[in-house]
Amino acid sequence: METIIKKTQRTGPVIFSEYTRGKAVRKAIEIGRNDILFELKDSGLKGRGGAGFPTATKWMLSAAANGEKKYIVCNADEGEPGTFKDRVLLLEYPELIFDGMVIAGFTIGAKEGIVYLRGEYEYMLKSLEDYLEEMRKDNLLGKNILGKDGFDFDITIRLGSGAYVCGEETALIESLEGNRGEPRNRPPYPVNTGFMGYPTVVNNVETLAVVPHIVLKGGGWFKQHGTDKSTGSKLFSVSGDCARPGVYELPWGIKISELLFIVRAENTKAVQIGGASGVCIPKSQFDRAFAYEDIATGGSIMIFNESRNMLKVLKNFMEFFVEESCGQCTPCRIGNLKLLEGVNKIESGDFTFGYINTLKELGKTMQVASKCGLGQSSPNPFISILENFKEEIFNSKNRNGGSNGKAR
Repeated sequence: METIIKKTQRTGPVIFSEYTRGKAVRKAIEIGRNDILFELKDSGLKGRGGAGFPTATKWMLSAAANGEKKYIVCNADEGEPGTFKDRVLLLEYPELIFDGMVIAGFTIGAKEGIVYLRGEYEYMLKSLEDYLEEMRKDNLLGKNILGKDGFDFDITIRLGSGAYVCGEETALIESLEGNRGEPRNRPPYPVNTGFMGYPTVVNNVETLAVVPHIVLKGGGWFKQHGTDKSTGSKLFSVSGDCARPGVYELPWGIKISELLFIVRAENTKAVQIGGASGVCIPKSQFDRAFAYEDIATGGSIMIFNESRNMLKVLKNFMEFFVEESCGQCTPCRIGNLKLLEGVNKIESGDFTFGYINTLKELGKTMQVASKCGLGQSSPNPFISILENFKEEIFNSKNRNGGSNGKAR
């Protein structure tokens, strides 16, 4: 891909609002580390990758940690099926991501930043490196940034190898260190023992892209959007059976039905929220809201209309998790195989409801016993689809009909 798309027509209350490269970095130097942390805490910003951990808390813990070195890592390993918002930010809004990293480095005292870029996004590499070189020429990276003595920070980009599990921050760090991408036991946590054993802040692309706007306009401004418990806006990657798929910036608290109207989805039967590892919502629950206090999501929204066979949708998801499990822990390695086996038995009609209930209990065990987010979340579609679409799935006339359910 030789041509990089730049600045399509997008509007939004936060990320897609106007911004000039370097402006927030200059403001950050003026107000200092303590005020940056104050504004972040006041904003209520939570990690936009899906986990929802308070950003200010993560930065404060790392800033307070002892270490000869500290690191800022941007998690750009966008591997969740149905998610492509980070790709848009990397292509069209690199100034927000990289300025966010610079501000983070200044705040916690880090001198090095690393972008862990999804291997399938290698086509972006040259464009992003060229952009970093422009920042160096403008003294937004390197030594004594913007004339601030001792403010040294630079960014490098590392390519991942296409492993879904490396979206988990400790598996990502293992990969950065040249090891097999497997989750670490916690504690210790990356904020005090991260990359190469040093304090490390790992933030999602979208989280970092929000930071410059908060630094410029304040936490109070950010809280004007969203809800009391879910402040600000969220990027949604919308795909599937709708007339207007794409990336949308909408305030937290918007209802599923409102989003479906915006993207012109008709005859919608189900919405998979949070990617393959999320939950599947039936039309009877379309009045629920996207929010941490209701349905939290990293941003993937897959829409299925009445033509879709939900058993095939589920089979597609479970085959993905069997393939992507790193195999390190037994609940995930064996559990996902058993769940897929159950889907195949339902498809063939060779099952009992007692057997299905046992598999649901297995899924709940996986959610608490698996080592990382992959095994903890992979049972979500199994449990939610079987529960919300049981009449369709357990009707023998419907099991082998319909389309394959893959989001277009």
